Amino acid sequence: MSRASFLECSLCGTRHDAQAAANLCTCGGPLLVRFDIDSLRHRWLRRDVANGTSSMWRYAPVLPPSDPGSIVTLGEGWTPLVRTRRIGQRIGAEDLWVKDEGMNPTGSFKARGLSCAVSMCVELGIKKVAIPSAGNAASAMAAYASAAGIEAHIFMPRDVPQANYLECKAYGAHVTLVDGLISDCGKMVAERGPAEGWFDVSTLKEPYRIEGKKTMGYEVAEQLRWELPDAIFYPTGGGVGMIGMWKAFDEMERLGWIGSRRPKMIAVQAEGCQPVVRAWEEREPRSRFYENAHTVAAGLRVPKPLGDFLVLNAVRESGGTAIAVSDDELLAAGIQLASDEGIFAAPEGAACVCAAQKLIETGFLKPADRIVLYNTGSGLKYPEAYSTRFPRTASTEQDKLGGLITPR
Repeated sequence: MSRASFLECSLCGTRHDAQAAANLCTCGGPLLVRFDIDSLRHRWLRRDVANGTSSMWRYAPVLPPSDPGSIVTLGEGWTPLVRTRRIGQRIGAEDLWVKDEGMNPTGSFKARGLSCAVSMCVELGIKKVAIPSAGNAASAMAAYASAAGIEAHIFMPRDVPQANYLECKAYGAHVTLVDGLISDCGKMVAERGPAEGWFDVSTLKEPYRIEGKKTMGYEVAEQLRWELPDAIFYPTGGGVGMIGMWKAFDEMERLGWIGSRRPKMIAVQAEGCQPVVRAWEEREPRSRFYENAHTVAAGLRVPKPLGDFLVLNAVRESGGTAIAVSDDELLAAGIQLASDEGIFAAPEGAACVCAAQKLIETGFLKPADRIVLYNTGSGLKYPEAYSTRFPRTASTEQDKLGGLITPR
């Protein structure tokens, strides 16, 4: 294990104590965990990583808990990186891979961030946590809080996928359904949190979730034998996964594990909620609130990401781009990916398939480029979205519990 050196504001650069509970900097900027990489590179060698556990905690020296006894894990990380030849041939990609985060506990990549954040809550003595969520982050926090014996308070849009609501209730979390978007849920957490004694685990309002998610960057490098791909497609709601991976690439270069070459980072959004794409096209450093946000991909329905400037920086510095796809396109792509490759992707991950096809067709990417698509969750978490393509209307099924064959 390694102790974090300090927390650094991503906006103003102010340093904060890494061993104290922290949310945003006084300037309002998200905080990032910094490590003494120069010291670490001499005692943690690349060849040593393979001896670690088959989870994201194989990278424990660059994760913030300093006490191994603080770690709350359900086996998150070290997810499959799958070569996808049929769907690749279909969209014109000769070297296409899917990093399948749907294989994580609670069925999404959110398990990484919440494992790390809840572990730090244990280490810092935090007893109550609160989160606004469009779905999968809530499920993950409820699970890890339950495993840690911490009280969880969750605020979700009322039309959140049913799977997420049921999970949170089953894990024993206190759930509030809100008539609005994730931004409205966030306001409620911010308003009530101080009086209730909640530690706010909102996206990028604390520095620890990004640390868990950055392990996706370490893993893709290790799984590709320490050679980064030519392009990474990432479904971008809050965008923390992309921010985390970009941070991981910098850390790995400083460790001496990779060179300076970076993949083109491609932010994928839905046409009904595309604040980052709009900011990219307008060449703005930050996004504006996206009015009337709507999409079946619940994780992409984030009208104003707090870390938008960090996402845009990664896209710009890597020579990448930002692209939006329609709900019809992403659902069709999800079904095609499932039938071609046996990967039932969340709508957010499926969006990357049609985005990749578009960028190959326009010539932005070459057919021979090594491309990695991140599927951020399991399609099983989205029955409402996919049921629009596969409706069950038989009258004999309507009164049966969960569609099962049950006694009448």
